[in-house]
Amino acid sequence: MAIGYWHWSVSWPALLCYAVVAPAHLVGLLRQLRMAEADSVAVRKLRTQAVAFQGGLALALLALVSPIEYLSAVYIWVRALQFLLLALVATGLIVLGAPWRALVLAIRPRAGGTGVLGGRPVPGMKGSSKRIPWLLAHPALTVTAVNVVWLSWQLPALYDAASTNGAVAVASQVTCLAAGVLFWLQLIGSQPLRPKAAPLRRFRFVVGTALAMTILGMVLVFGSGRLYPVYANSAHHVMTLVDDQQLSGAVLWMGSLVPLAISAVALLMEWLSAEESADLSAGLDRLLTPRTNAWSARSGVR
Repeated sequence: MAIGYWHWSVSWPALLCYAVVAPAHLVGLLRQLRMAEADSVAVRKLRTQAVAFQGGLALALLALVSPIEYLSAVYIWVRALQFLLLALVATGLIVLGAPWRALVLAIRPRAGGTGVLGGRPVPGMKGSSKRIPWLLAHPALTVTAVNVVWLSWQLPALYDAASTNGAVAVASQVTCLAAGVLFWLQLIGSQPLRPKAAPLRRFRFVVGTALAMTILGMVLVFGSGRLYPVYANSAHHVMTLVDDQQLSGAVLWMGSLVPLAISAVALLMEWLSAEESADLSAGLDRLLTPRTNAWSARSGVR
């Protein structure tokens, strides 16, 4: 079997989604920039977010139409790499990019409102509402469901089905992407959406997800049986199928730890910052509050 290492696959659903979402975001972004042109801080923030979002979209597209997509049907470890790019890396950039207001403005140009960005009001971006969207209202349940979705697609039956059926493969990619977006929304938020859980609780979500990925990786790395026999092809003449399977476990294990560790450090820093702010506020309150005399005044005593 000849392996086309530079073979580019064509995923029409991915290309169509990219051709619609990417230009729409740019149109909405231009409208945001025009409304916020007087605020240089807001403009820089919007541009940084745009780079993150467009980068996340491009990375997701690259994982679906580049040689990664082609080789993911040949090697298990490449498919593991594709999963990480779609579920964790690309979705993290998409959420960091906060594209929601830009996309709304692309559809409804007069959907104005003001919000806060970079510490200042920004036209065209509503402030965070007190009403939490239902998708973010139950953090623990959402993160658990995300992990169930991710791990379920690694089960041999679903794994093989996605390898042999194009519709199942698309469903696998779409659900992993959607789950990744929900996961990062619960951890880091995305203007104007804010996570409901406190930083320390979100840190525990990260640790739990890292533990789940570690267990999955260990099962594959230390397993000696063939879990995915559908990958038994002539391409495995250098490495065996079990070697490929073990390498995929290492990719999932070590690869997932990088974005999760970065988010864990960021959440710890956010928690420490909040703790320091609370201590500073409490200290200022003690300084500004008038002290009452501990010795009660008695009449006739001088």
